[in-house]
Amino acid sequence: MEIYDLTAHELAEYIQKGELSAEEVTRAVFSRIHEVEEEVQAYVTLTEEKAYAQARYVDEQRRAGKKLGPLAGIPVGIKDNMCTKGIRTTCSSRILENFVPPYNATVVEKLEAAGAVMTGKLNMDEFAMGSSTENSAFFPTRNPWNLDCVPGGSSGGPAAAVAAGEAIYALGSDTGGSIRQPASLCGIVGMKPTYGLVSRYGLVAFASSLDQIGPFTKDVRDCALVLNLIAGHDPMDSTSVPNPVPDYTSFLTGDIKGVKIGVPREFFGEGLDPRVAEMVRNAIDKLADLGAIVEECSFPYAEYALPVYYIIAPAEASSNLARYDGVCYGYRAVPEKGEKYDIIEMYMKTRSEGFGAEVKRRIMLGTYALSSGYYDAYYLKALKVRTLIKDDFARLFENYDVLVSPTSPTPAFRFGEKANDPLTMYLSDIYTIPVNLAGIPALSIPCGFVDGLPVGLHLMGPAFGEGIILKVAYAYEQNTSYHRARPPLQGREKVKANGKTSGGR
Repeated sequence: MEIYDLTAHELAEYIQKGELSAEEVTRAVFSRIHEVEEEVQAYVTLTEEKAYAQARYVDEQRRAGKKLGPLAGIPVGIKDNMCTKGIRTTCSSRILENFVPPYNATVVEKLEAAGAVMTGKLNMDEFAMGSSTENSAFFPTRNPWNLDCVPGGSSGGPAAAVAAGEAIYALGSDTGGSIRQPASLCGIVGMKPTYGLVSRYGLVAFASSLDQIGPFTKDVRDCALVLNLIAGHDPMDSTSVPNPVPDYTSFLTGDIKGVKIGVPREFFGEGLDPRVAEMVRNAIDKLADLGAIVEECSFPYAEYALPVYYIIAPAEASSNLARYDGVCYGYRAVPEKGEKYDIIEMYMKTRSEGFGAEVKRRIMLGTYALSSGYYDAYYLKALKVRTLIKDDFARLFENYDVLVSPTSPTPAFRFGEKANDPLTMYLSDIYTIPVNLAGIPALSIPCGFVDGLPVGLHLMGPAFGEGIILKVAYAYEQNTSYHRARPPLQGREKVKANGKTSGGR
């Protein structure tokens, strides 16, 4: 197995033993990036020079005898909606194409303090609005398992980078499934933590009551290690919860005897690919074989989650994105020769030219839902149903430790397949959205393949129940081999050398 295919904890062991240096690991990852990035297109910005400087510093510190954390010297990619000081942060939008933040997001500060090596900023659906990364203003990212298919979204860049070996792990954001759905489609582990567990300071806002930062990793132990690093109270984030943070690796015992698992029947209905359902059912049977108590249960308000989300999220987006007006920062429309703009025309031209179609669609939806005469009929009613969804989860977690479902109703779909049908695209997140509305944690873990494309198992837990989710996921992972699978992505130079051609671009 190549260096870039190893997990963070495996690489950390080699580094600590002196069998590899941080610089060697970084070189291997950038070699892989240069080999496959032209095909995958996961990165918006590469920070190669900065990464080598960080790696050399870690090696120097280690040679000096300084005790370093388990992720020191390990290459990480960052979704391009987290602020990075001195490095452009675009949200994959024309309106922020040349924006360079003067500060770091809290999670980036924590990574740098822990000796992480940042490889660059990763592609996404514009302002995190999408399920396929086709909405990036720059280019679509491709699924490493099949270059003709999408990697999911909005965190398609981070998921594809980790799956392809272009980063050892990555950070993404999840507003309605944007970590878990691409993790499922790319065959890796992706976790959305409890709302308030990880600081959102420096995360460019989409929907402030739903957004949460979380990790993409190759296995569950890496997920626990990254969560250890990024979780914790931050006074810079008013929604950050001042709870003590446990060592999440302590939950990785492999023993789930007696753990109660609920399977909501509503998550196995119409629209679910029967082949995906079979893989997920097999995974549930495996959990039962390992000693878990598995029972079917009901989630009555599940069917309302999608319409509730598409009122609340666009409403919050409409408010958050009002700041992009061409005045303080970002793109500004410039009059052509002989033209003059007044302030209103400048606003309109800037936003019209700077935002893509999906962002405009959601701004309009949200503005309408918040407008006079419609606020009570739509937004206020959606908030009330959101409370009912939270109550449904609370009732279920009185009887069950964990709930399970498919992560996505289908494997990765082909480019263009859903691009002209927003409602069909929105259904890609039908199983993940309820979790964001309730603010609870959830994780996707590989559980099989359909036509060579990965399928994810979705594990949901009570608020601040990351430990029990990781416990169940780890037990499943240790008794299956799906997490060890790597996509058959050779890269352009290897393809030429072998005299073969690959799919996709």
